[in-house]
Amino acid sequence: MESMLNKLKSTVTKVTADMTSAVMGNPVTREFEVGRHIASGGPGMCWRIYNGTKKSTKQEVAVFVFDKKMVEKYQKFDKDQIIESLKKGVQQLTRLRHPRLLTVQHPLEESRDCLAFCTEPVFASLSNVLGQWDNLPSPVPTDIKDYKLYDVETKYGLLQISEGLSFLHSGVKMVHGNLCLENIILNKSGAWKIMGFDFSISSINPSDAEPKYSCKEWEPNLPPLCLPNPEYLAPEYILSVSCDAASDMYSLGVVMHAVFNEGKPVLQVNKHDIFKSFSRQLDQLSRLSPTMLNKIPEEVREHVKMLLSVTPNVRPDADQMTKIPFFDDVGAVTLAYFDSLFQRDNLQKSQFYKNLPKVLPKLPKRVVVYRILPALTSEFVNPDMVPFVLPNVLLIAEECTKDEYVRLILPDLSPVFKQQEPVQILLIFLQKMDLLLTKTPPEDIKNSVLPMVYRALEAPSIQIQELCLNIIPTFANLIEYPSMKNALIPRIKSACLQTSSLAVRVNSLVCLGKILEYLDKWYVIDEILPFLQQIPSREPAVLMGVLGIYKCTFSHKKLGIPKEHLAAKSLPHLVSLSIDNNLNLNQFNSFMAVIKDMLTRMEAEHKTKLEQLHSMQEQQRSMNINTSQTNQSEETKRTPSPGNQIDDVFGGSSGSAGVNGKANGNSASAPQLNRMSLTLEEKQRLAKEQEQAAKLRNQPALAPQSIKPATPSTQAKDLTSCLLNNMTSLGSLSLTSPPRPGLIQGSTISAYPSTTPMGSMASNGYNPTMSFQTGVQGMRPPGPGLYGGMATTTSTPNFGALTHNQGSTNTPDMSALDSLFTSNKPKVSLNQMAPPKLTPGTTATPWLNQFGSAQPSQTAPMQGAPLAMGGVTSGFGMQANPFFSPQNFSQPTAAPVMNAGGGLRHSSSINNDLKDLFG
Repeated sequence: MESMLNKLKSTVTKVTADMTSAVMGNPVTREFEVGRHIASGGPGMCWRIYNGTKKSTKQEVAVFVFDKKMVEKYQKFDKDQIIESLKKGVQQLTRLRHPRLLTVQHPLEESRDCLAFCTEPVFASLSNVLGQWDNLPSPVPTDIKDYKLYDVETKYGLLQISEGLSFLHSGVKMVHGNLCLENIILNKSGAWKIMGFDFSISSINPSDAEPKYSCKEWEPNLPPLCLPNPEYLAPEYILSVSCDAASDMYSLGVVMHAVFNEGKPVLQVNKHDIFKSFSRQLDQLSRLSPTMLNKIPEEVREHVKMLLSVTPNVRPDADQMTKIPFFDDVGAVTLAYFDSLFQRDNLQKSQFYKNLPKVLPKLPKRVVVYRILPALTSEFVNPDMVPFVLPNVLLIAEECTKDEYVRLILPDLSPVFKQQEPVQILLIFLQKMDLLLTKTPPEDIKNSVLPMVYRALEAPSIQIQELCLNIIPTFANLIEYPSMKNALIPRIKSACLQTSSLAVRVNSLVCLGKILEYLDKWYVIDEILPFLQQIPSREPAVLMGVLGIYKCTFSHKKLGIPKEHLAAKSLPHLVSLSIDNNLNLNQFNSFMAVIKDMLTRMEAEHKTKLEQLHSMQEQQRSMNINTSQTNQSEETKRTPSPGNQIDDVFGGSSGSAGVNGKANGNSASAPQLNRMSLTLEEKQRLAKEQEQAAKLRNQPALAPQSIKPATPSTQAKDLTSCLLNNMTSLGSLSLTSPPRPGLIQGSTISAYPSTTPMGSMASNGYNPTMSFQTGVQGMRPPGPGLYGGMATTTSTPNFGALTHNQGSTNTPDMSALDSLFTSNKPKVSLNQMAPPKLTPGTTATPWLNQFGSAQPSQTAPMQGAPLAMGGVTSGFGMQANPFFSPQNFSQPTAAPVMNAGGGLRHSSSINNDLKDLFG
């Protein structure tokens, strides 16, 4: 791979260096940019041909360069002879102007290293095309190597050379003197042009009817570039030193033979002994065998034989050759007519262009694209000829590739897209719209093609509007959706509403109906169907067009009309149109058929929906019944044991409330669902709720977990610290201490999180008979009448209620935990914070008994109440719950028990602490 790249780099570098060294310093480079080496031609193939452009106008040209290094091997005299001969040929060519002669764009310029001049764009020399690749770049360009002449190109090329010789002989009175393959140049469009006038001979009596020419004697000692090509010279030029117009006709015969024989001339001449060679071959020329001419077409074979005759008078002249039947080929005649178009008037041109589509398919693509197309596009500057030329250009575009279309045709078509007069231009473009949208790049479609369609819809001509509306559906699939939605559809609707022509209005509706399949469903429902209700016309054709759009939208599998739209908008509109007095019986039947189809589908869809809703409601109702039965059976089986009381509070109260509450909510909302339509989201939500209820129903009952109190570790106690702490706690008590409530007996209280953390801790205490349960489900409030079955959810831990046996009278000793409090705050012993004992006849406050009576019967009574830090009751969650307001209840305050001295009765923990101190 690297070696290949190095080879390519060296080749490019070499070619660039050769071109630069050859042209550098030549005045031609001041005005022209010189490109790559493309071909060679001229006498002895000595001229290198480069492509180039003019700097000022960017016009394409061909630059002919002769490198003086080619003649360094000759003596100075010979070099001067060669240079003078080449200069003469270019100067003569520059003075002559004819379509069959190579056109010079810039005259010959000489520098120290080269000669150079510029001509019209060139493809190659005829010698290059027929396989002679001398002085060509390496490797040989692919387009030259693969070039093959078509019959029509050969015929018309030989006809062009004959016409060029006729101009020289009759018009200029000149003999070319060196007509050969290397002096015939093919320009970029494929036309054959004559050059190489180095050895041309002008008439010595141009005013006479019979011109006479003086011929120079053959000098074999001169360099080859100073002599014409002997293989194409007439015998009399060598043998008798005479020449005339017939000598050029002999050269034409040799050229025709070479063209049909892969570039080989009739005779191979020994250039070192040319006189003997010509003498020996005179007999062969006088008796040409049929095998020598067997490759030449039969219809021209006799004329070639006459041209190669030894006798000059037998040879036909140039004018006679242009009229032989061989050149009457339809392709050659067509190409010849194109070359003479500038001489024709508009009427003759129009007749020719009308018949041209019959001829174009018979011609080779290369001839059509590079010979005919440039001639056609040049007529776009004449507006009157555009309607006649444009169909042929678009016909050629169909046979071109997309790249050829963009490169060769589109630049000339772009200005024509904007022409509005004559109107036939717009009609022709509309008829070929599929071609334009297929091969034109998207950016050019947006900027040139679609604006032309929009202008056609807005044109004042009704004929153009009708044609545009009829053609749009044929290429609608090629238009991008945004352009169709935002630009095309609004103009069609505008044309329908604003026109006074019934045909345009009907065609607008038909056009909309045909392009509905390329539109989005909701765009049709939101934009097209409401537009139909805006049409004021009530002609039967318009009403049937409206019906057609409704029917297409309703029946199309991609579109469709929702039943809500059918009921609210479509059916009322169609029913009102169906009773129009302008409709006949068949049209009314058409309306009723569509209306019945819509009603049938709407009935079926809504009935199916209601059936599904009914079945889902029945299923939900049965699930609710099963859930309630399951809950009842579980409650009857459950026994009120102390270990299950906390589970009953959380699982039985709040858990069942969540499930049953949801079920009851669904049952309550069933009548509402019965009155409204279920969407897909509602169905999904209902299914999820059923699935969640089933999971909750299938979960096993929560088993109570008892937590064993941790065994306190026995360690040495600091007796002095305990004594001081107890003394401090006793001294901190005063008569102003808030009263302590009595223990609650015979009631069960559901615990809520207290707003006071320490109060919550004091209420739960370290009771060994208490179990903790943490959950995110809220607990059912104590009274169903007060809360209405509402469940509360909290993210903080919920502590279970304290449960004591009613017969318990012993107060636990908590003095061992007094050391847990820090010494930087006044301390109160845990024995002092314990609730006082209730006598058997004492009852709790009435408002607490009110809530306790609402608990289930199987729940055990609870003792104790949550206390705040100072011994005040936490109000059963009064600070956190607005439903608990002390003003709403009569709450008698228990008077503190006092001794006779007015102080508080000492706690029994004092004796225990002294006992711990003194043992």
